Amino acid sequence: MDVLSMRWEDLLVASWPVDPAVVADRLPDALTVDTFEGDAYLSVVPFVMADVRPRGLPAAVGRTFGELNLRTYVTGDDQPGIYFFNLDATDPVGVRIARALFRLPYYDADMRVERGPDGVTFESERTHDGAPPLAFDATYRGGSDLARAEPGSLTAFLLERYRFFVAGRGDTVYRGEVDHAPWELADATVEFRENDLFAANGFDHPDGDPHLAYSPGVDVTAALPRRL
Repeated sequence: MDVLSMRWEDLLVASWPVDPAVVADRLPDALTVDTFEGDAYLSVVPFVMADVRPRGLPAAVGRTFGELNLRTYVTGDDQPGIYFFNLDATDPVGVRIARALFRLPYYDADMRVERGPDGVTFESERTHDGAPPLAFDATYRGGSDLARAEPGSLTAFLLERYRFFVAGRGDTVYRGEVDHAPWELADATVEFRENDLFAANGFDHPDGDPHLAYSPGVDVTAALPRRL
């Protein structure tokens, strides 16, 4: 049963192909790497979590804050999903709720998100006690033409996923579900001035340019994770 409502706004998905072995070594035993044409992917995703609230309450009572995550793509229970290495956010209450109820690897951070004529400027500095440092600074923008991802495309592989997996204690893995309309997406451009997400999670920065996709936003509901 869905317990939260929210809106994800100004979302950039910047995705680098990597050798599947790079990702496989970091996954719980219950999950396997999902690949596209032989490549695994690591994605840097900055966006705004808007109007986060218990489902059924009006948007006006919700909390809005920036979020920044590094994720990869996996299969569990024979279903495609997302596996998060980190989710940094500006909302201390939201971080603690997400860590307790959703078992997600959330971390406290100071963030600045500004929308201007050059696009969205997104800055983040991790402040979570005991966690590796993580700084991020980028400006990105999406084109004006929006469309849904073509079935079978890399964009669909990266974006059209409605399930996430979380590592619990020992070998325990939890599965969570989200629900939203198909993404309306645009091509994107981005300037990275600082990007510590790979280093903070123990990865080398992948070579080459990332695949980029931008969405102005989508309304989302989410359920509590359940043990596999």
